[in-house]
Amino acid sequence: MDSLKNTFIFIVLLLPTLCYSNNYVSTVSYYTTPDGMGTPSGACGYGDYGKDVNSGDVCTTSKRLYKNGAACGACYQVRCKDKEMCSDEGTKVVVTDNGEGHGTDFILSSRAYAKMAKQPNMAQHLFAKGVVEVEYRRVSCKYGGGNLMVKVNEHSKHPNYLAIVVMNQGGATDIHSVEVFEEETKEWISMRRAYGAVFDLSNPPSGELKVRFLTSAGAETKWVESDKAVIPAEWKAGITIETDIQLS
Repeated sequence: MDSLKNTFIFIVLLLPTLCYSNNYVSTVSYYTTPDGMGTPSGACGYGDYGKDVNSGDVCTTSKRLYKNGAACGACYQVRCKDKEMCSDEGTKVVVTDNGEGHGTDFILSSRAYAKMAKQPNMAQHLFAKGVVEVEYRRVSCKYGGGNLMVKVNEHSKHPNYLAIVVMNQGGATDIHSVEVFEEETKEWISMRRAYGAVFDLSNPPSGELKVRFLTSAGAETKWVESDKAVIPAEWKAGITIETDIQLS
């Protein structure tokens, strides 16, 4: 009985270590905006959405993590390694841009950077450092309602050119490809990744366009679709379609 009790205690003590076993080590910096939040000019193509998403707790990532835009919308838990100044939880950020400094994998909005501090009054010391060592890990998260959304990009011109932005991607899931279904030929047509989370197609099929997404989470890759992931026949630039797809 004593041996079982000791084993149980050992497992309990080990759990916190296991929770952080998939952490990676890097350095992060920060960028400034007038309100401390994101920027609408990020490489993911989110526009104003990229400024406010996740309450402005956003980041740019290095080319290695950006994956040519497949990681737009990804969530990371980032915590700095200075235990005197920084909290154990750190900050949870959403990828909205591509950019890196010397040896950094992340550049956080100043709002997100400050949240790594153990106490609000310690944030000034982090800002003074400019660059800090961190541990980070990819995590699942929900923001903006959680459902995957498709916005028809403002540069679209009905009916000759269709560009869409995939938003609310979900924390630990990458989107690699997007296709629309042509009812007349009963075939799926690939859209081009123009940049970031923006996909486009010249001379798109007429009528309603069902959309599907090639996703990956870890080693698993699969197509995801829904009857609600449909662009209307008379689509207009700027409209947003909310699907019932949730990516973890």
